[in-house]
Amino acid sequence: MAKADFYEILGVARGADEKELKGAFRKLAMKFHPDKNPDDSDAERKFKEINEAYEFLKDPQKRAAYDRFGHAAFEQGGPGGMGGGMGGGGGFSDIFEDIFGEMMGGGRGGGRRSSGGRERGADLRYNMEISLEEAYEGKTAQIRVPTSITCDVCTGSGAKPGTQPSTCATCNGAGRVRAAQGFFSIERTCPTCHGRGQTITDPCTKCGGQGRVTEERSLSVNIPAGIEDGTRIRLSGEGEAGMRGGPSGDLYIFLSVRPHAVFQREGADLFCTVPISMTTAALGGKFDITTMDGARSRVSVPEGTQPGKELRLRNKGMPVLRSAQFGDLYIRISIETPQKLSKRQRELLMEFQELSSKENSPESSGFFSRMKGFFDTLTD
Repeated sequence: MAKADFYEILGVARGADEKELKGAFRKLAMKFHPDKNPDDSDAERKFKEINEAYEFLKDPQKRAAYDRFGHAAFEQGGPGGMGGGMGGGGGFSDIFEDIFGEMMGGGRGGGRRSSGGRERGADLRYNMEISLEEAYEGKTAQIRVPTSITCDVCTGSGAKPGTQPSTCATCNGAGRVRAAQGFFSIERTCPTCHGRGQTITDPCTKCGGQGRVTEERSLSVNIPAGIEDGTRIRLSGEGEAGMRGGPSGDLYIFLSVRPHAVFQREGADLFCTVPISMTTAALGGKFDITTMDGARSRVSVPEGTQPGKELRLRNKGMPVLRSAQFGDLYIRISIETPQKLSKRQRELLMEFQELSSKENSPESSGFFSRMKGFFDTLTD
């Protein structure tokens, strides 16, 4: 079966520049990553194709050979003498160091792998849900996070106590090897130490040479008053421990605020809908409402209040993050039509209707007048 075209796999034109290639790869790799598609063999196959295509097109020399000879450029004995098959690139981990390392603090330029084979640990994500009351007051939360920590037996070296890792004889500690193939020079991850630059003859019995072990940790998280839904809190150095004593990654806590039974939030302002009787709306009145701070506030309803009118309580909304200010509380008025009328109530309402004039209901009178005028123009 013929291999698919690398450009078609990434969905870019043959003249795409480096930025377009990287953007297309990042989008597709995120979509088909095995972590997002567990037990999906098609997604895994597509993920490998995407990585393979980008591995060769990102390298100017390999891309030039591919543009000229196609897949034959990399087959054993093909044009240009670039033997070794398609799997001879730097590997998936190298690609992700180039592309995603810059987002998460790593990358070859950013120190994902340091000297001595020490790799920076992965960043972790923790989803936390809080109530609107907790967002109003702020809180200190205790969370338990399963993560990798530095092995206490080998102190992160990965070597059995009393021994030391040795410099890799294949790459002399560089972590990468370079091979000349005709007029091309190919650099690859060292197959012996897998890019670490060191090998371990006697691995630590507790961590198996990784320099870290998995353990559940308890952490304290400060949730400031006024925090909003979707806020991300970063705990530096609280992610996974690095390989072979490398620096730890970070822990990112993503906050979501549960919907409230009474209040809806828009920024620092709160909104709630309060139903009142038809007579209260017509005659005016007062009612009490409990605000987020637990206090009771008296609200005055003006005479002749219409449905949808908003009454404002200043400084009764949410606190503004890291300030002494507060938003406002807006009360939307809903007018409830009376039900299950007694005979006397019905008589009184009918009497009121007979006594009503256009001045009592100006909006409805005006609407039907405009409607009549509209139909009159149609019949002219």
